[in-house]
Amino acid sequence: MAGALDALTKEMIYVAVSVTNNCEYCINSHTAAARKAGMSDVMLAELLAVVGMANQTNRISAFGPPPPHPVVGPHAPVDTLPHVP
Repeated sequence: MAGALDALTKEMIYVAVSVTNNCEYCINSHTAAARKAGMSDVMLAELLAVVGMANQTNRISAFGPPPPHPVVGPHAPVDTLPHVP
């Protein structure tokens, strides 16, 4: 699939979604594809750490709006974010 994202980036996104959905088959197949596209052990470890942190903080925010980000500021609705070409 052509596009602005390279094959490795797309497969890493697939891995992240698969981990979040807890689909063992998908995790294995997309991890293999990402490795074939150039993902290292270090990259996989960091990806899994980021996914784990994101899933933890998403669970926390289910109890109310998250506090403002220390750098970005308050959470902005997606439709108000600037367009990035």
